[in-house]
Amino acid sequence: MTAAEQALLAARPDFGAIAHWVSPGARVLDLGCGDGALLRYLWQAREAPGYGVEIDDDSVLSCVENDVNVLQVDLESGLSLFADSSFDCVILSQTLQAVRHTEGVLREMLRVGREAIVSFPNFGHWSARLQLALGRMPVSASLPYEWYETPNVHHCTITDFEDLCRRLDIRIRERIVLHEGKPVALIPNLFGSLAVYRCTAG
Repeated sequence: MTAAEQALLAARPDFGAIAHWVSPGARVLDLGCGDGALLRYLWQAREAPGYGVEIDDDSVLSCVENDVNVLQVDLESGLSLFADSSFDCVILSQTLQAVRHTEGVLREMLRVGREAIVSFPNFGHWSARLQLALGRMPVSASLPYEWYETPNVHHCTITDFEDLCRRLDIRIRERIVLHEGKPVALIPNLFGSLAVYRCTAG
């Protein structure tokens, strides 16, 4: 592993978990792909060709500069330009909390892809609970924004997400919960700051 890859995984530990679940050569769609770093990593690590969906102008430009295929589309308006089962895997990495129409996006992910991989910061982590108990909105490495500048509109916990999956008949195939890049097995909703799920339609 190169120094650049090590730095990337240190900054985004969910990328390692995501790559582990993406089969070599799999067709990938990354929703809210930002600068395309995940798609580049998946190509380097798994030779998985992919497309990104991004609305921000600067991020789209970064994708182009990073030689990543990107479509400037608002994922909230749906993925109607993609046919059913167009992709092996559809990814939503640390974007769930910034999505307004959560149910619709999850359903669309599993329409256009055989599998969905979702990662998000866990609002149930003990540090977030403590800050709330002290009367402050949580700020942490996984929730780095102050309340007045956050792009996040829906904070959720591991329990919340799993309840939603049950209600939408989404089957959770695998789950990895992390804190500071290390797996958390003991009471993950309390001690894990980042959750990563691999899901299929029920």
